[in-house]
Amino acid sequence: MSSVLSTVVDYVGRHENGTKRLTWGLLNSTASTPAGSSLATPQAEARSPSLARDEYEMEARDAPPPTEDPELRLPNRASLCVMIATNALLQFSFFVTVSSASAYAEYLGGSALFSGLTIGIPTAVSGLMLIPLSKYDEGRYSRSLKIAYMSLILANILHAVAYQAKFLYLILIGRIVSGIGFTGFMYTKRYCSDPRIIGIRRRTTLASWLVLTQAFGFSAGPFIGGLLYKVGFSNEVFNGFTSPGWVTAACWVLFAIAGIYLFQDLPKPHRVRHSGSVEGGAPRISPTLTPESFPADAQAESEYGISQVTAAQWGVIISMCWTSMSCFFILGSWESNIPIYTAVAFGYTPYAAGNFIALGGITTLPFLLASVRYSPRFQDRTTLTVGSVIGLTGLFLTLALLATDKIVFGSFYVCWVLVALGFNLASTCTLSLLSKQMPGAWNMRTSLAIQYSNYSGRVTGAILGGAGVQMGMKNYVAVQIGVVAIGALLHLAFWKQLKAKTG
Repeated sequence: MSSVLSTVVDYVGRHENGTKRLTWGLLNSTASTPAGSSLATPQAEARSPSLARDEYEMEARDAPPPTEDPELRLPNRASLCVMIATNALLQFSFFVTVSSASAYAEYLGGSALFSGLTIGIPTAVSGLMLIPLSKYDEGRYSRSLKIAYMSLILANILHAVAYQAKFLYLILIGRIVSGIGFTGFMYTKRYCSDPRIIGIRRRTTLASWLVLTQAFGFSAGPFIGGLLYKVGFSNEVFNGFTSPGWVTAACWVLFAIAGIYLFQDLPKPHRVRHSGSVEGGAPRISPTLTPESFPADAQAESEYGISQVTAAQWGVIISMCWTSMSCFFILGSWESNIPIYTAVAFGYTPYAAGNFIALGGITTLPFLLASVRYSPRFQDRTTLTVGSVIGLTGLFLTLALLATDKIVFGSFYVCWVLVALGFNLASTCTLSLLSKQMPGAWNMRTSLAIQYSNYSGRVTGAILGGAGVQMGMKNYVAVQIGVVAIGALLHLAFWKQLKAKTG
């Protein structure tokens, strides 16, 4: 009897201390009760299985709920889908008018220079608007998304009504307004690397989805825009010039209604002083994103000034910004050069050139879709290297074909696919890798740095592509190889610093 009492006392003491308890089934078993004890009765033995089951159920109820792994954190699924779809529609809107831009401007009395201006000016306007808008958004997303949606609806309507108004500069005004809407590019990137809602092992996967929608945009945009222009629709309101604007505006109206309804924004931030790890050091949050459970910014930006950035972190920043710039520099130069070069080499119309660009983009989609699944298994620096090598192979192949004067449709198409696939893949990891290396409070700064790198690459690339035939195609490709070579040297110099968690 004394042994049983000591066991009970031991059980009670463990239970009160919150440690693992003995089960009543074990307490009542004959193995723990001396022979001849009054407790070791057939009735007690008969009751022990049910008591053990009740005790197990009690322990299951009292057990704390499983905690969320902060490295695998994801936001509300509907909100995430809204952001990824926004990026796809932004890319589509950027390219849908490219096929008919030159002919539309010429019809209203504009020149080829004016057409180029209408294509390039949204990027400049968007770059000017990013910093003021980032101060207005309060670290959240709803305001900025609403501004982007409304701007692009208005911009596409202005683009369409320029035909009836017979006013050339309405096209330019519409493209300026669309530049305000294209600030959404930065917010989709920032959302998919925001440490408050995205775990460190989810960022590469989400970046891969953004690049997949990017490829969709520059494939579907020129194709659908060219198709609408080709069909024509002999109507004063809805015709080959105006239909891309009307269709895109209608798409944005429908999407804005759904997006505003489905998107769940972050609660307003409250600054708290909190020390966390540099890599992925964001506080644990509830997936419901309620103001009570959602902590505010884990780290005040004032705690991480420019002076506190280490030399290794500066190396990562410079390397990622250069990579981001070079990817969009090369993609932008090819997108602007293909219509000019194919018109000279193959006699292509703008519509045929747009289809050529779209066909190359469509070919890359299965590979980029595979990267969504498999790239999170590898380090970001490995994905960057593989993408750069694929793209560089396409550039060297183009240079060899130009040198031997053996450019035909098939060979040039293979070169374009390699370039598009390689540098789209390389652009997957620039922001995700940078966000893993920098403090969480720097997410706004790193997003701005990458977006400005994208813009600078796209603008300078468009200039290079437009001048490619004039400066000589071999020189044009050699410049791109030189830009990639500089990036390769940066990767080699900071290879150890580019190591980050996978996912």
